[in-house]
Amino acid sequence: AAQFGARRSASTRVERSGVFSVLEERDLEFFRSVVGDRGVVTDEDELEAFNVDWMRKYRGHSKVALKPKTTQQVSELLRYCNERMLAVVPQGGNTGLVGGSVAVHDEVVLSTSLMNKIESFSPESGALVCQAGCVLEALDQYVEKQGFAMPLDLGAKGSCQIGGNVATNAGGLRLLRYGSLHGSVLGLEVVLADGTVLDSLTSLRKDNTGYDLKQLFVGAEGTLGVVTRVSVLCPVRPPSVQVAVVACDSFSSVLEAVRMA
Repeated sequence: AAQFGARRSASTRVERSGVFSVLEERDLEFFRSVVGDRGVVTDEDELEAFNVDWMRKYRGHSKVALKPKTTQQVSELLRYCNERMLAVVPQGGNTGLVGGSVAVHDEVVLSTSLMNKIESFSPESGALVCQAGCVLEALDQYVEKQGFAMPLDLGAKGSCQIGGNVATNAGGLRLLRYGSLHGSVLGLEVVLADGTVLDSLTSLRKDNTGYDLKQLFVGAEGTLGVVTRVSVLCPVRPPSVQVAVVACDSFSSVLEAVRMA
């Protein structure tokens, strides 16, 4: 998708491509017609949080951040930006440490922060369906009330969003026990760069109805599309959790400790 901004390291300067258009007032007017005045952030002070990563190592120069609430709004925004050749960078909780969620130059920031609705949870199957902007800790607290847990746990759980977790294939403290999100994600709804909505939001633990397209978007860092809704398998919460620091004097000892755990 040509509209998505290029990634870069702190030591690499990426020149702005002349292929992309420059933001104009008519663009802002269209954005406001889709998400309203409150969904379009142009104030420099408010944009600071969108233009700087958590480590304050990477800085973008975006002139606008968009905050849609629905998949349809995301679709309309991306379709317009694609036609206008306005580069877009998707942003969740902006807790990443490698600059992937901030603009390289002046891309339009598409924030999922207002897409925070929990849609359903099945205690029979453990399948949770929610919007991509739901904060991980809030989801864990929600399923905890029904005896379940989220399959991942991160230091940034209080602000990271499940859509960003999926886009980066986040692991964390529960990875060894429950595996990666490639196994825990049951289905996804994704909006492609041209505004097309890809609906692969199944809640089945086994679904052979076609290609497993969701796997393309787990870990894709938003380069193939914007995750808008997620179906994730939640394991039963263990009755107790103990944390210990184990010092090993060799790699073979590490492997043995993992096997014992």
